Amino acid sequence: MTLSRTRLTCIVLASLLFFIPGFAPAQQDGLAARPPMGWNSWNHFHRNVDDATIRAQAEAMVSTGMRDAGYIYINIDDTWQGTRDAKGNIQPNSKFPDMKALADFVHSKGLKLGIYSSPGTTTCAKFEGSYGHELQDARTYAAWGIDYLKYDLCGLRDQMKAAPTPETANKIMVDSYIKMRDALRSTGRPIVYSLCQYGNDAVWRWGTTVGGNLWRTTGDINDHYARMAEIGFGQAGLSRFAGPGHWNDPDMLEVGNGGMTAEEYRQHMALWAILAAPLLAGNDLTTMTPETIAILTNRDVIAVDQDAAGKQGDRVSAEGPIEIWTKPLADGSKAVGVFNRHPSAMTTQVDFARLGFSGPVKAKDLWLSKDLGTISAPYAVTVPGHGVLFLRVSQ
Repeated sequence: MTLSRTRLTCIVLASLLFFIPGFAPAQQDGLAARPPMGWNSWNHFHRNVDDATIRAQAEAMVSTGMRDAGYIYINIDDTWQGTRDAKGNIQPNSKFPDMKALADFVHSKGLKLGIYSSPGTTTCAKFEGSYGHELQDARTYAAWGIDYLKYDLCGLRDQMKAAPTPETANKIMVDSYIKMRDALRSTGRPIVYSLCQYGNDAVWRWGTTVGGNLWRTTGDINDHYARMAEIGFGQAGLSRFAGPGHWNDPDMLEVGNGGMTAEEYRQHMALWAILAAPLLAGNDLTTMTPETIAILTNRDVIAVDQDAAGKQGDRVSAEGPIEIWTKPLADGSKAVGVFNRHPSAMTTQVDFARLGFSGPVKAKDLWLSKDLGTISAPYAVTVPGHGVLFLRVSQ
């Protein structure tokens, strides 16, 4: 596959910028030093979101222990926008009567507030986009106290389709993200910049150059095992593009929305942790079962995702439906996920030598929070259907 002219230019510029005195790449701006953790309204509430819903989710984030486990962003997705005033300033619609007051409330809970827009004239849901009003919108967000912006390509697609060449279309896309990056930075307020453009033109190669702190690598997730697995396991090979301040984003979590089994949700959560993916819950935090809370707040699993080394894991081997993924951790240990993509239980063997270890290893089962002591290869394991054996392994 050949690189587009736009993508090649971005890659070359990214390489050159590191040698320019005073240039600070995304990972040095202090934002998203670790994968962002929080909640987003879209997966569960879609259009049915309002001020009361956001306040209730913020309160539940605290009362359920989610905040203390590391989840801090409460992100409003599409459909909050109203019209613009006579000066072109965006106004929230009647569902959000006072966005500044809402931000103040969220902040009072020790949390941060995120918002959503599009570089097009409209958003995915056909609400007001930011095209032609980037600086105004950025200043409005800063005045409200916004901490995170999800910027969704949807509304720009028609303009891109009308472009005479794919290269021109990609330039339109890249330029639109640069424009909002500059607008956000001009406000002086630290706002995490989330690029939502579905992996177009291999965004992982140029997302940092346009200021992205995270970028979507795929289309939308949904609450079905097949889609979650397609997206999650499809991240193989992308680990070298992620790091502190700039993360690959395989989309939000579906844990607790009811479309998968507990085993499937544990696989989902473990895979996202190995991927150093943003952990943005997408369920109703006010109605969580103890099982859902346990999955989302497992400290050992979260520690893998949030590890200080900031390295994304990758696939080591695949044998039929069994995939083994590892992630190097700051203390020299490794997270090891033995994933079973088959609906029935499967037995396999783990050869720790192939994972970079020599001789016996020490292991902890992260879902059981159980030390397994010293184990030797080959280590025979049975993994439940659509399940995972998730270990932290050290020499």
